[in-house]
Amino acid sequence: MADASPTGNSIAAGYGLSPEAFLSLGSMEGMYDAIVETPIKPEAVKQDIWPGYLAAGVTAGIAYVALSLIDQPISTAILAIILGAVVCNLLPLPTSIAPGCKRIVKKGIPIAIVLMGAGLNLARVGEVGASAIAIIVLCLTFAVFAGYRLGRWFGLSRETSLLIGAGTGICGNSAIVAVAPLLDAKDKDLVLSIGTVNLFGLLAMLACPLIGTWLGMTPESFGVFAGTTIHAVPQVVAAGVSYHTDAGTIATATKLLRVTMLAPMVMVLAVMYARRHATDVVAGGKPIIHYARLVPWFVWGFVVMALLNTFELLPQLHFAPGSLVSDGESRTVLPMADMFKNAAKILLTLAMAAVGLEINVRQLASVGGKAILVGGLVSVALGSLSITLITLLM
Repeated sequence: MADASPTGNSIAAGYGLSPEAFLSLGSMEGMYDAIVETPIKPEAVKQDIWPGYLAAGVTAGIAYVALSLIDQPISTAILAIILGAVVCNLLPLPTSIAPGCKRIVKKGIPIAIVLMGAGLNLARVGEVGASAIAIIVLCLTFAVFAGYRLGRWFGLSRETSLLIGAGTGICGNSAIVAVAPLLDAKDKDLVLSIGTVNLFGLLAMLACPLIGTWLGMTPESFGVFAGTTIHAVPQVVAAGVSYHTDAGTIATATKLLRVTMLAPMVMVLAVMYARRHATDVVAGGKPIIHYARLVPWFVWGFVVMALLNTFELLPQLHFAPGSLVSDGESRTVLPMADMFKNAAKILLTLAMAAVGLEINVRQLASVGGKAILVGGLVSVALGSLSITLITLLM
């Protein structure tokens, strides 16, 4: 599928990618505002987003209908991404749906994450907080180190190895796109790392609920497992919700804490980059680091919503039917926390349908044998480490 959006073009240009190379990367979570970019101003191209909206909406609707018919323990978000991927790879979809799909992913997922905060009681998080933080730090450190060491061992470049480690350990595409210019990564490094992380993030999203069920994990334990194992934010949210509502909330909180770990990594790499290029002659192409973007806005939104829910500040809506249809005493109570959580699930399903419509399995599978091998080994080892630490510490 093509992507001629201004966002896509600016990122491609900012990282030295040709449009063709950028298109091959695919998208599992949408590209949030770039943390590091070069001051290149591509021409804006106005595009029609409604074909993508329609395609994602129809796919999500089919997922809801199919789930009601098959009555199986799978979330609509997971089913939507599977249906979208099947459609994308079996039918000749028009390229006109790409802008709308990307817009849904970029705008819908952050809002869904914020709304998910309405299901989190921070008092409950405190019960597993210290253990969860320890598990997150250990798993993240392991993934970055293992990605680098295994990548170098199997003959991948230093840049590709570090990017696979960062994408696996922190937050998928977002981490890769953020740190790539600070490593002076080339087109090939980006293609290999993003393709690899997308592939195994998708597989982990599908496998983790099955593993959690097989091991009989509690919602809290599974939330930490999914949050520390799966690569991209929406993949974590979708897997968590498919297991249990509480697991989805804990998984989201765990993953967002992982996302914040991108900040210190980018800052360290920025210092190293500055030293490495201290004597360079700047000609308007030096990367600009947006430190305010190191922690995405939806992380703060999620925290605020969780605080409102914890202190029971989210109101309840009371509806009393008129006297013509009742005795005037019966009431319907709709807690806003539940309304927000349901809205988050609908948005997530729509976004996952859009993601599925962008998954090109042939491109993901053609990334490269060594990169796939490294990504697979790191992903399996990360999941195993997470389960081991959860067993020991929780």
